[in-house]
Amino acid sequence: VIVKLLSEGEGQPQTGLLIPQPCPHTLLPLLDEAGVMAAPYRLVEEKSWAVDLSELHRALTTSRGHCTLRAIYISNPGNPTGHLQDRKSIEEVIEFAAAERLLLLVDEVYQDSVYAPNREFISYKKVLFEMDNHLRETVEMVSFNSLSCACVAECGLRAGYMEVINMDSGVMHFVDTMLCTDINAPVTGQLALDLMLSPPKPGDPSYNTFAEETLLTRATLAQNAQQTLKLLNDLPGMSCWPAMGGIYLYPRLNLPAEIREQANMLGLEADVLYCQMLLQEEGLILGAGQHGGTTGSHHLRLCVLVPPDTLEEVLSRISSFHLRLTDREHNGSYRKTKSRRNMLSSAEEIGQSYI
Repeated sequence: VIVKLLSEGEGQPQTGLLIPQPCPHTLLPLLDEAGVMAAPYRLVEEKSWAVDLSELHRALTTSRGHCTLRAIYISNPGNPTGHLQDRKSIEEVIEFAAAERLLLLVDEVYQDSVYAPNREFISYKKVLFEMDNHLRETVEMVSFNSLSCACVAECGLRAGYMEVINMDSGVMHFVDTMLCTDINAPVTGQLALDLMLSPPKPGDPSYNTFAEETLLTRATLAQNAQQTLKLLNDLPGMSCWPAMGGIYLYPRLNLPAEIREQANMLGLEADVLYCQMLLQEEGLILGAGQHGGTTGSHHLRLCVLVPPDTLEEVLSRISSFHLRLTDREHNGSYRKTKSRRNMLSSAEEIGQSYI
């Protein structure tokens, strides 16, 4: 709804939105549908995928002449990187948005899934309201939360909410109108969202069950992330920064030359081909990474919010597949096991689009 309101429409300079690279995999199709141009700013992988102020300014300068920037999108905790911003970083983004007169869109759907030691989620609204009056009263911000993510994780109910701050009342009229016509959350979703916002309190009949389930979900997520991180970093040609929150790990792949060559012949990114082969050989669906123009940069998007026994099986299959792949390279037998014709056939069978 908000992105549609930002769009200038046909015959006008295209609206631009600053977005992180990498970003949630559904964001780019959403912008395409609304006719809004993505202006990517790169997250700093060497700093656990941190938001960098100088990179925001670079992206802003690069976008000039190509689009009219009207907003900046932030994912905190990061999706799919798992990075968690500290107060200083949040303040820098707010001051940047204020100086450039940008609407600040903050995706905070993984706020209750922070598991890094000695780290806590800090909302953008909290930081904004503790800053100077001129910022607190003028910065336009929309924060988003969802029933689908983290501890509640009721993905099938598809309900969420947004909090709009400092937006003109005339614009809010159109926001309300579009919400009435575009969104029809099911009654069960609305009930579940109400429970998420007003959970059981100590003394309520369901409080103990609620607390146990919440703690179990958080503990499982933290343990899964730690276990997965160790395995990924132990595999040859793979490395991963620890996630601080969220439900994904985002490892980097250093793929064998043979895979890169085969991918090039097929017109695919090498990590896309890797995921297709993993699906065919092991029955696992992983998301391929996004590329910010860095040569040879390939990543995977791996969800760790699964039952522990499922994760054990997943990690076993990933390890088996990856070691076979690297053994082929070391033994010089890759071309014998996967000819170009077989690879083309595999790509046609599997398809080039998957979740």
